[in-house]
Amino acid sequence: GDDGNSSVVRMLRSAALLSVVAGASAFAPMSVPTGRTPAKTAVSMQMSPSVPFLKTPEKLDGSMAGDVGFDPMGFSSTADINFLREAEIKHCRVAMLAAAGSMFQDIATDPSYTALAGGAKMTAIHDKLVPQGAMGQLLVWIGFLEVFGTMALFQTLNGNRKPGDFKFDPLGFGKNPEALKRYELAEVKNGRLAMLGVGGMVHGYLLTGKGPLELISNFQGL
Repeated sequence: GDDGNSSVVRMLRSAALLSVVAGASAFAPMSVPTGRTPAKTAVSMQMSPSVPFLKTPEKLDGSMAGDVGFDPMGFSSTADINFLREAEIKHCRVAMLAAAGSMFQDIATDPSYTALAGGAKMTAIHDKLVPQGAMGQLLVWIGFLEVFGTMALFQTLNGNRKPGDFKFDPLGFGKNPEALKRYELAEVKNGRLAMLGVGGMVHGYLLTGKGPLELISNFQGL
């Protein structure tokens, strides 16, 4: 009688307790296995310093000068990163020369150049020199240089050369490794700024017909 009822009550209490524990365990956090997997996940989920709402591209690991994880179009995931860096440094150097030349035209001109091109600047020089054949000569010499640039590019893609490294350092700036890092970063930063600057100079000339320094010193609204 009573003993049997007591046993049934105890069994029901035990079953109820087990059901409560089982239900609570469904809401308990799962244990995370130790090892290297969490570390890899954390790295892959790291956000880009330059674009905080995008993930850092896998190939932009910060090993290259000026790398701040900026690749919103995903070029580094579709093309060789060394090819992209070679192209960037090349355009940086050309843009810095172009920016300096564009500004120098507003400071001084050679008399022989004035006789050849008159007062033409920026894009107007192209239209002035094409009929005279000067641009054809320029194309030949640039093509000659591009042959060596292509050979160097193949060495880069094969892993035998650092992107942009032509071993050209007549003043020995790269002898100190720490100084070399600073110069490499400065080159990329100034080159990127020059690419933006030259684009602005060309558009300014197309709109106003004035060089960059001439436009600043004689600024007038459109």
